[in-house]
Amino acid sequence: MSNINKSAKRSDRTGIYAFACLLLVGVLLAASLVVGKLADVAGAPRLTFLLVAMAGAGVILGCIAIMQRQPMPFNSRTLEYAAISGVLIALPNALGFLAIRHVGAGFISLSFAFPILLTWVLAVFLGMERLRGMRFIGVLLGLLGGIVLASAKSGSAGEAQGWVLLVLALPLVLAFGNIYRTLRWPEGAAPVFLAALMMFGGALSLLPFVLLFEPGQFGALFESTQVIQLLVFEVAVFAILYLFYFVLQKLAGPVYLSQIGTVAALSGTSFAVFVLGEAAPTNLALAAVLVVVGTFLFHRGAKVPTQSCTSV
Repeated sequence: MSNINKSAKRSDRTGIYAFACLLLVGVLLAASLVVGKLADVAGAPRLTFLLVAMAGAGVILGCIAIMQRQPMPFNSRTLEYAAISGVLIALPNALGFLAIRHVGAGFISLSFAFPILLTWVLAVFLGMERLRGMRFIGVLLGLLGGIVLASAKSGSAGEAQGWVLLVLALPLVLAFGNIYRTLRWPEGAAPVFLAALMMFGGALSLLPFVLLFEPGQFGALFESTQVIQLLVFEVAVFAILYLFYFVLQKLAGPVYLSQIGTVAALSGTSFAVFVLGEAAPTNLALAAVLVVVGTFLFHRGAKVPTQSCTSV
């Protein structure tokens, strides 16, 4: 009986850790968009800003892994992981940074409410997740909350309809990334090391586009004190965000991880309204209720799996 109690306590602790990571990562994901918007307003070249922020975060995460003497295997699997996971995280980030001028930070944050359904469907299809009615209802409610807000924004987008459609394609990339990182997680590699690899892979995947569309603009990042401060802050946000991003994925799997979208959608909308001064979306209260209820049902639908997590 004592073994059962110990197992239950471990499961409870895992659930608490996972939920804390979920809140932290979701809020930081939304915050990274706000910083990107402020950098754009300050005149920073957007893709160059993103590339340097990701590379800087990769350096910090790599130093943490070295100082903690974590397993850092360099082989074909980890190089593949760095390249593909890097592309799958750089693409939605770059799209967000480019679209934010046209559709606003609030709308991009709202698009993060959609990956949970796509990730869940892919996980069920691949046999990584069992089909559970309550979780399905929770996912649908969260998705409905995102649709309520997105439809309001789309109806008032005017000439930015093309950017709206591009942003609505972003969740598919995020969902594939969630699944890929779990299925191809290199054996014996620590979360912080993989987070560093993903940041470096993302930065390298952006380099050709920076050279093509923003040649010679690297120096512009250091011409303004405001841009320098925003860049330092973004590096710190990315480092903390993606460190706990991987911890959460290791703890709870891709479907649970995808719930960061619902947190980012609500917190990002709040940041956009109260920090950036964007207009509050129509039916915000209704959407918030749908997302909160959906998240609650999703959590009730199944306990967080008690996977072991490599020390961070």
